[in-house]
Amino acid sequence: MTPETLQSIAFKWFEAFNTKQLEKLLSLYDDEAQHFSPKLKIRQPETNGLIIGKEAMRVWWQEAFDRLPSLHYKVTSLTANSDRVFMEYVRQVTNEEDMLVAEVLEVRDGKIIASRVYHG
Repeated sequence: MTPETLQSIAFKWFEAFNTKQLEKLLSLYDDEAQHFSPKLKIRQPETNGLIIGKEAMRVWWQEAFDRLPSLHYKVTSLTANSDRVFMEYVRQVTNEEDMLVAEVLEVRDGKIIASRVYHG
């Protein structure tokens, strides 16, 4: 895939996430995609931070949308190559300090197969 196509997927990801369109967000993922997040590791320690499959992601993100209705990601940088896009953004939640986040989306055949979140 071209870097431009991968950046387009990333922009669709941000749009779906920021508008809380869960099904649109999940449609970007492969059915067996993996997602790793430090927040997931804290809130659901039994997962060790890793969930697999759309149903697990649906539950995780719906809980986040319900718990944090003001959650918003502000894009600061996107860097793509032929199979992944590296996203940098600011996590914003009302009454919380902004958090810098980096996330990598690995893409195969037009679908996200893995996403990894890094805080810092």
